[in-house]
Order: sequence, then structure tokens, then C-alpha cells
Amino acid sequence: MGHTRTYHDPVHGAITLDRRDPVEDLLIRLIDTAPFQRLRRVRQLGAASFTFHGAEGSRFTHSLGVLWVARQVFDRLQKNYPELCSHRAVVLVAALLHDLGHGPYSHTGEEMFQFHHETWTRTILSDHPQIRHLLDAFAPDLAHQVLHVYQNRYPSPFVCQWVSGQLDCDRLDYLMRDSYLTGAAYGRLDLDRILAAIDYDPQRGELVVHPKGLAAIEHYLVVRYFMYIQVYNHRKNIAATWMLCRLIERAKLSVEKLYCDPIMRRWLTQPVNHLELQDYLATDDDVVNYHIHRWAEAEDDILADLCQRLLQRNLFKIIEITRCSESERQQLLGQTQQAVQKLGWDEHYYCGLYQRSMRGYTLYDKGIKVQTAQGIQEINELSPLVQSLSQTRTRAWLIYPREVTTQVMAWLPHS
Repeated sequence: MGHTRTYHDPVHGAITLDRRDPVEDLLIRLIDTAPFQRLRRVRQLGAASFTFHGAEGSRFTHSLGVLWVARQVFDRLQKNYPELCSHRAVVLVAALLHDLGHGPYSHTGEEMFQFHHETWTRTILSDHPQIRHLLDAFAPDLAHQVLHVYQNRYPSPFVCQWVSGQLDCDRLDYLMRDSYLTGAAYGRLDLDRILAAIDYDPQRGELVVHPKGLAAIEHYLVVRYFMYIQVYNHRKNIAATWMLCRLIERAKLSVEKLYCDPIMRRWLTQPVNHLELQDYLATDDDVVNYHIHRWAEAEDDILADLCQRLLQRNLFKIIEITRCSESERQQLLGQTQQAVQKLGWDEHYYCGLYQRSMRGYTLYDKGIKVQTAQGIQEINELSPLVQSLSQTRTRAWLIYPREVTTQVMAWLPHS
């Protein structure tokens, strides 16, 4: 067995871990566990491949990328601040395992089945024998320390900020990776400049940004905002997500008449957060996709039609109605429901309203701090651009089958 293990990553290049380093040997062993290998079968971008055909990367590759970013900064900082050395295992393990609890279709799956992956990440960390044995063998309190990072209770604020903050190893990797996979050129980051700008304030124990790097951080926040607007909230992604949610909702009603393996039956008949750990980990994108293929031939006409539409990428149409008043939205929905009913379809499964809120920067205790001559300042106080990104933006859409497009376009209010 060689001393090193190298993962060839399309975004970061060679990610090499050295078994002679005890922390990196632990990381290799964690990567080889069944729960981590399962992440190869969970798509990073959920339903986005319906829109961006290259968006087929996994949570596995993303997690390795997050580890790479986390190590780049931490190993540089610990040379300047030796007191950070004792946190290295916690930072790198927390970075590697941060998405361990993701289910099928990632965030899309959370909407489909109504659960939060963070809860399962903590459960796997605490209860899975492979993971827990490795952590306990390395250090008796390591598992609890990593849990405290995820709960924002770790005593060093820097660790929580770097693993899960406004400027963290997770966001830096997924923005670069998702931009690469979707071909969204405006998602490119100047990663070298951003990483060089990150520093540590020993008095406060916090992550801070050097003022020379302010422009690169502003660009990072703008990139994140545009990725949400143009990629994560792309109308086709929303249509596919909405259809998948209705599909699962319908499957739950028809479960007694459907083909289901025993584990999928439990996913459909009880809250996901009540599942046994082994049943949760046994379900991934492959399992759900297999059932969608089977349900395309179901006796339930609505479920079968939704499955067939998804398999053939015959997605529902979607139009943004953010500028419409609430009364105009409800009128549009009512008219669309009547049109759908005339075609003999159940309006609940064939049309609806969808709404999402977002902001490019959120003010809270893990915000981005800039180290200025006047002391530590919140980036929002220094940058008018970030101030504008801090405003919440809510968008609304009408979803409907393409068969009623002509009617919907005629009903839209003209401003």
C-alpha cells in the first residue's frame, strides 16, 4: 500500500492525502466507509440536470472539494498561528463529512420527502458504527467536537465560520463546481485571491478578511447571488422540482397499489426523520429513479403521467409572476385550474404557484469580518454592494402543463 492517495478532481486538480499524516490517514479511512461512498449516488444539483446537462456531479466529489479548500486555508494559517494546530482534525473532518446526511436528489429530495439533511448528518456521525469507530479511535471526543461545529457550538468561532459561514469552504467549492458543471461562466471565482485574503484574528478567535481582498469577496457574493438567480432557481429546475414533489405526494396516496421495495415503502408511509438509519442510508438517486421508471407503468393515471413526463423531459411550463399582485396571482391560478380541469386532469397535480425568497448576504453571527485600520468591521458596513445584496428578494411563478400555454399567456396582466 502506498503512502498517498490521490483523487483527480476536475475543479481543483490532484487532491492528495498522505497516510503518514495521522489526520489525513483518518480522512482516507472515512472516505472508504459505506456512508461516504454512498454520496457517489447522490447528485449534487438535484433536478438541475433537466436544465443543465452537465450537472451530474455527486455529493462525493463536492465533499472532496470542500476538504481541499478547507485544507488549503487551514494549513497556511496554522503556520502563522501555531495555536490552531490542535483544531486541524476537527476542521478537516467536519469539512469532509458536512454533507454526509444528504438524501436522494440532495436539496430537491428534501422538498420531495420533507426532511433536513443536517439532522441525518448528525445522526450518522453519532450512530453509524463505521464512522463512529474511526472517530473514537482517533480521539475520544472528536465526534462530539465535530457535532459542536455543525451546531455552531464549537469554542473556536473560526472553525464554525470556516466550515459553515457566509464565507466558508463549502460555498467556495460548490460555487466553483456548480459553475463548471453547468457551464455558467458568471460563476467563476478568483479562488486564489479569495483564499489569500482569509486570515485569523487571534484576539477574537475569528476568521477575518484582509481589506486588500475586499473586491474578491464582493465578487464572490455577487457570483453566489447570480448562481441562485440563474442556476439554482432556474425556471426549469423549479418546474422539475415541483413535478417531483407532486409525484411523491401522489405515490404516497397510491402506495398500497404500487410496486415498492420494502425500504421505499417505508419512505412513503412514514416521516423520513422517523426512519431507521439503515433504511435512510439505503435510499439514493438510483433507488428513486428505479421506482420512477416502474411507476411510469402504474395503474394510477396521474402518477404514471407525471413519471412519464419526467422521464421524457416533458416538463411543465413555468412563468414568473413576481410583479403580479396577490389577487392577480390567485386569479391566474384559478383560471389555469379551470383550463386543466377541462382537459380532464386533476388541477392539484397539474398546476400551481411556487415562491422562493433569497438574499445574497445574510447578517448573522458568522458574517464576514474585515480587518481594517479602525478594527474589525462587518463587510456590510464597508460595501454598498454587499448592502444591496442583503435585501431579501422574493420571486413567484405559475406552473402549468404546456397544453394550456395559449390560454395562460392570454390571461397574463399587461403592465
